[in-house]
Amino acid sequence: MSTMTKITAAEVNKLRKATGAGMMDCKKALVEAEGNFDKAIEVLRKKGQKVAAKRADRASTEGAAIAKVNADNTAGVAIVLGCETDFVGKNESFVALANQFADLAMNATTKEAFLATDFGGMTVAEKLIEQTGVIGEKLEITAFEKVEAAFVGSYIHAGNKIATLVGLSANVAGADVVAKDVAMQAAAMNPLALNEEGVDASVIEKEIEIAKDQLRAEGKPEAMLDKIAQGKIKRFFKDNTLVNQSFIKDSKQSVAQYVKTIGDVTVSDFKRVALG
Repeated sequence: MSTMTKITAAEVNKLRKATGAGMMDCKKALVEAEGNFDKAIEVLRKKGQKVAAKRADRASTEGAAIAKVNADNTAGVAIVLGCETDFVGKNESFVALANQFADLAMNATTKEAFLATDFGGMTVAEKLIEQTGVIGEKLEITAFEKVEAAFVGSYIHAGNKIATLVGLSANVAGADVVAKDVAMQAAAMNPLALNEEGVDASVIEKEIEIAKDQLRAEGKPEAMLDKIAQGKIKRFFKDNTLVNQSFIKDSKQSVAQYVKTIGDVTVSDFKRVALG
């Protein structure tokens, strides 16, 4: 086929549908590939690799955070598809792509396995490179989290800035409302851990040292420091662990107490992903 071959609008359209690339890019790729569809896809992918290489040091701090839960609410996934600008991150087709990725992520156990998953004849990792060429910004999966539990609920904060998953220990009446409320809590309050056990020992030691230094500066006697510091650590847990936090919709009860209102239920896990 000679390069003078007339590329039809239908062929350009087919390539656009397959790759999401712009009309002129598709036309150029088809001309370069002498009308060969698979070769044209390869041309676009190579363009993506070039753009990806040029933009490798850019920060992909914008994007879309997506959480999805399976049909029987026993597993959920939360991912962030990162890009460079807010303009791209808010784009409808970009958010749609993030949702497609999240659907695929549901079947993967690790980020590595997810990146190797098939996406219409190429891997997710290759799709990211291809779309980097199409969009002209660095795209990457900046977060990948999963939760499995008796009941899993999710929440996506307005504008796809934060996505959370919450696992409950039992699937009982009202679990859907409670899981969503707790997922909203995790989005808003950004807890360090689920409970006391989840807080790293080094973090606790550091907090105790900070508390003691403050107390010394206030002139408190050395003998009292440990006892007062322990009280401050309790306060730290109340502020920074999900189940001990005051419930945002009713500050008179903790999150753990709120969850108990639907029965003998506890929060078994949570994950939070956010842009940046």
